[in-house]
Amino acid sequence: MAQPGKPTLSLTGRALRLLSTREHSRAELERKLARFEEEPGSLMKVLDHLEAKDFINADRVVDSVIHRRSGKLGASRIRQELQAKGLEPEAIASAVSQLRATEVERAREIWRKKFGAPPQDAAERGKQMRFLASRGFGGETIHRVVAGANDCD
Repeated sequence: MAQPGKPTLSLTGRALRLLSTREHSRAELERKLARFEEEPGSLMKVLDHLEAKDFINADRVVDSVIHRRSGKLGASRIRQELQAKGLEPEAIASAVSQLRATEVERAREIWRKKFGAPPQDAAERGKQMRFLASRGFGGETIHRVVAGANDCD
C-alpha cells in the first residue's frame, strides 16, 4: 500500500488527518484505522490519547451532524446517522428530542424548496409525501406539511 519513497503515516497521524476534515466518533475512527494497526492494542492507546486531549468528543460529533444535516433531513434519518457513528444512546435520544421540536418547520421549508405549490391531485400528494418520508420525517409531520400546504403562502 505504501508507495516507494513516501513515508507511511502513524496511527496518530492518520487519525488527526481524518479529524481535520470533520468530527469523527471514537467508533468511526476505530473502524477506519483498524486495518493500519500493526501492534495489537496500539490503536486503543492512540484513541485514548486523542480522547484525553479532547480531539475526539462525542458532543461535538452530535452537534456537527445536527448542524450539517438538520436542514435536509428529519429526526429519524439523523438518528440513524448518529447510531451508525456508534454514539451513546442517551446522546442520540437527547439530540432527537431537540430535533423533534423543529420538525414541522424544517419539513415545511424542505417541502417549500422542492415543491412550492400544494398538490393538485392524489398522485402529486403521494409524491410529496414519499419525498418527505424518504428524508426521514414522521407521518404526522408529513400530513401536517402537505395538508397545510395551502396555508403556507
